[in-house]
Amino acid sequence: MSGGDKLDFEIRPNSASVSAADRAALLANPGFGRVFTDHMVTARYAEGKGWYDARVEARAPIPMDPAAAVLHYAQEIFEGLKAYRTGDGAVTMFRPEANAARFVASARRLAMPELPPATFVESLRRLVEIDQEWIPEDEDASLYLRPFMFASEVFLGVRPANEYLYCVIASPAGAYFAGGVKPVTVWVSPDYTRAAPGGTGAAKCGGNYAASLAAQAEAIEAGCDQVVFLDAVEQRYVDELGGMNVFFVYDDGSLVTPPLGGTILPGITRDAVLTLAAEAGHAVHERPVSFADWQADAASGRLREVFACGTAAVITPIGGVRFPDGEFLVGGGEPGRITMALRQQLVDIQRGRAEDRHGWVTRVL
Repeated sequence: MSGGDKLDFEIRPNSASVSAADRAALLANPGFGRVFTDHMVTARYAEGKGWYDARVEARAPIPMDPAAAVLHYAQEIFEGLKAYRTGDGAVTMFRPEANAARFVASARRLAMPELPPATFVESLRRLVEIDQEWIPEDEDASLYLRPFMFASEVFLGVRPANEYLYCVIASPAGAYFAGGVKPVTVWVSPDYTRAAPGGTGAAKCGGNYAASLAAQAEAIEAGCDQVVFLDAVEQRYVDELGGMNVFFVYDDGSLVTPPLGGTILPGITRDAVLTLAAEAGHAVHERPVSFADWQADAASGRLREVFACGTAAVITPIGGVRFPDGEFLVGGGEPGRITMALRQQLVDIQRGRAEDRHGWVTRVL
């Protein structure tokens, strides 16, 4: 093990791993975020010392002092990506380098130390290798990887912490939405916004998601699957969903998604969709879309499809939209042709069934 930026991971196998029979039972219906593998990755950072003490070890509770900085000042960031088992038995990850780059960007925004991208990717590889038996065989399932980092220094005071803990845990995952791939209904929040200019909207930090929970609860109360946030300045333009980016598909085959500008998370799936849609011959635009236009264009038929996209949900069609004054359907509430074609193309690349022309797939095993 070495300090600084280059880390060697010490492997400490779990002596009490789940039995093969119990693991098989858990993998039969893992859901999302409920089942976890035997191991985790940890590494520590100290000001003046750098990164050190990198391990792959038994997944276990993390001891924490009541004065740990993260509990008081919320210095915390995370990522999410997946490992897949392909048809030929290989194990791959989708665009881990992009997650590594976004992890660095999030760290900068929250005044946290930057984890070298190569170390980030290696930490994922090490965990997938040791817990490969937890990757579901089902072609619609995957192993969800959750890297995260938080301020672990024990102190009270408003300043960046001097000590941090980096971890990676893994969770076998089925469908993100309980009903599988079918159109979802979304709630347009009239009272809450997700992020403002100059804020942390472009960072993947826990505080953004904590701030979305009241709105998400409102959405569920209204019988919806997800909340849609409008911009914080005028509350007219669509930003993103509680945990996903959004795309609009029009009758001329063009796609539009709200532009990045500091308030929207730069989704890795979003970026892949922009590339794949353009390659398929669709005009692709990043421009503001007002909620009023969303409603009017759906009514006129100009807007044919809307979909959400993200690591967990991949590409999910949006069929219904509700808000305090009413509701409406998009495309008759059915999955759109372009939406489903893009989804299939993306999944085929992730699963190794289609050519990876962009170098997005990283083979682990």
